[in-house]
Parts: sequence; structure tokens; C-alpha cells
Amino acid sequence: NGLPDRAKNILLTPRTEWPVIAEEPDSAVSLYRRYILILAAIGPLAGLIKLSLFGISLPFTGATVRVGFGAALSQALVQYALSLIGVYLLALVVNALAPSFSAQKDQTQALKAVAYAFTASWVAGAAVLLPWIGFLLVLAGAVYSIYLLYLGLPATMKCPTERATAYTAVTVICAIVLGVVISSVTGMLIGNNRLGAVSGDDDAQLSIRRGDEEIEIDLNGFAKRMQTASQKMEQAQKSGDSQAQQAALGEAMGALFGGDGEISALAPAELKPFVPQRLAGMDRQGYSAERNSAMGLQISQAQASYQAQGRSLKLELTDMGGARGLTALAAWALVQTERESDEGYERVYRDGDRRIQEKWNASEQRGSYGLVIGERFLIELQAQGMQMDEIKSAAQTLNLQGLEALKDQQGESG
Repeated sequence: NGLPDRAKNILLTPRTEWPVIAEEPDSAVSLYRRYILILAAIGPLAGLIKLSLFGISLPFTGATVRVGFGAALSQALVQYALSLIGVYLLALVVNALAPSFSAQKDQTQALKAVAYAFTASWVAGAAVLLPWIGFLLVLAGAVYSIYLLYLGLPATMKCPTERATAYTAVTVICAIVLGVVISSVTGMLIGNNRLGAVSGDDDAQLSIRRGDEEIEIDLNGFAKRMQTASQKMEQAQKSGDSQAQQAALGEAMGALFGGDGEISALAPAELKPFVPQRLAGMDRQGYSAERNSAMGLQISQAQASYQAQGRSLKLELTDMGGARGLTALAAWALVQTERESDEGYERVYRDGDRRIQEKWNASEQRGSYGLVIGERFLIELQAQGMQMDEIKSAAQTLNLQGLEALKDQQGESG
């Protein structure tokens, strides 16, 4: 089928179109050339027109903000490139997950499932040109794409119909995470104008490289973790045990975020020893710590303030617990950068296994110093009236080695 007929059929008569798609001989190159490259351009092109010509209306103000064509074009191109990569990444995930849901692994069929299911979302991307109602239409396209995927997995991946719901749900969660990552990287690349390479192999090993930075993802291991977690979720759902359901959800989210789902964040009392009573020659003026749960995962945070003789310092310590995989990804996403102007500078660099970010505003004598420790703990010092050397010296007096030793430590219950 030609592109217009295929798009129309998959949107209007998906139940009869999916079996046809599944039987077609195809390849990744052909799918990209005659379908994905074209439809995936709709949203970025509409966004380019929206930002540069029509502008964005600010609520309650009546004002309209327009972006220069060059900046809007850069954003559209980066968004387009990353969306093409995103399709491929999600297809790798769909293929790696196949055995978990009694489906047959086939990379080309997985790409078909993702590409044709995305049709609704891609076509709806043109709706961003419409004021107010455009967002609702884009959302409707995303929801309909989920339905298309649900119908398409049994045909393309030979998934049993009774397992299609779970297969679709896990895939959608993965797509959401990829979407968040892609949105973050889009903003990052627009500022830094750097794009790396993405590659995968038959063993479901995914590698993303940018310069000398690289992150590797074992999709087979990911699929096995998700399979175990999904089975526990099904058992917990049948039992009606709310605590078991919460634990199973935590394990599933932990597997999704690159952790093992079993590491809980440290309790507030366990964080307190890492927040000193005195820092940079100043006494602690205030302290608070809390541990919160969301979607089955725990995150702890401690905050303290220090002040003396016109100087102030705020310390924030965050334990990502079971979501530490996100911490590792966030650390990797921080490109080594150095910017400087009359007002100050920003630097992002690596010191051994630690990722460090410095920001300094000379005119306001204000700066911040952040570290990622053990791919789990985030430390940030924000200072006023202090030099950057003083802020860095204060950070080095913290028990960083002690935190690194707790990167696999289970938090206390209660």
C-alpha cells in the first residue's frame, strides 16, 4: 500500500490492516524510507511553523511569544532526529520483551508494530497548530496509538491475545520514559549542538555514544527483570494484598529505571550523619529530612542551611534509592561543558567516577556546586557571598566516601 492508503487503513480499519502488515515482507530501511521518515516529520514541522510564524499565546496575558526561525528550525531538526531514534529504541524494547509475553522475537516485526502504532500520534502532531484544542487532539492521538499497539502486537509479534494488555502496558511505560529522556536530551542538544550515535545488535545490547561518553543498556536483562516484575504484579493483583501490590509495583518501576527495584532509600535518620552541624565555618541554622514514596519507589532528601556574617549556604542531599538508574542516566546526559561570560561561568566535568557541575554568578556573588555520588546520591551546595573555591572546599569536607560506601545499602524500614 502507498503511504496515504496505509495511514488511512491503520487509523480507520486497524483490525483488518494489522494482519496484512504482519505478512508483508519488509526491512527496517524500507520502513524508514517510505513511512517513518515522512510521518515522523509532521510534528516537528508543525512545531516549527507554530513557534516561528504563529507564536505561542501566553494564558491570561493576551501576549504572543515567537521564536526566531533559526532557533525554531534547530529545535525541529533535533526533535525530528531524536524521534527517529526513539522509534528504533522502542522497537528494540518491544523485541527484547517478546519472550516475556509468549511472543516471537523479530526485530523487523517489532519495528512494524511501533511504527504503524505511532501513526495516530504522528498525524495528530499537526494539531499543535490549533489553539487550545490542539493539545487535546495531540493527547487523543497518543491514546489511540496505544490502542493501535494493543491490536498490533498479536499480529506482528504473535503475542497471545490474553497477554496483549500486559505487553502493551509495559511497552507504554517504556515509551513514556523514552519520551521524557528524549525531551530532556532535545533541550540539552539545542544548547550544545551535539548529537551522538545509537547502535544495537542481535543480542539486544544497546549502546548510545556521544564523544567519549557512552551508556550501554542490556535489553535482554531488562526484559527478564520486567518479566519477573510483571508476574509478581499479576499474582499480587489476584491476591488482593495491597502491600504485595505496592512491593511488586516498586520492583517493576525499579526494573524500568535501571535498578533492581529492591533498594529502598535511606531513612531520614540515616541521612542526618551526612549533614554536618558545622560547614564552611558556619553553624547549621535549620535542618529537615523526609522520605517519600511514589509509584512504589522511595526517594529521601535532607536539607540544611548555614549562615554567618553575610554568607549563606544551603545543602541538599537526595537519595534516589530504587530509581538510581535514572541518576546514572542523568549523570551521563550532562555533557562536559564549559561556558564563560562577563557575568560568570558554568562547567560540567568528570572527576573519577563523579560527575560535577559548577555554576557561578560573579555580579551576584552566588554559586552552586553539584555532585552525583555512586550513581545514587545527589549533592548540591548553593551559596551566597562565598567564592567558588570556598564552596568546593565545603563540599570536600562532607563524608563523600561514606555515601559512596552506601550505594547498595538498603534503607531502614519504618
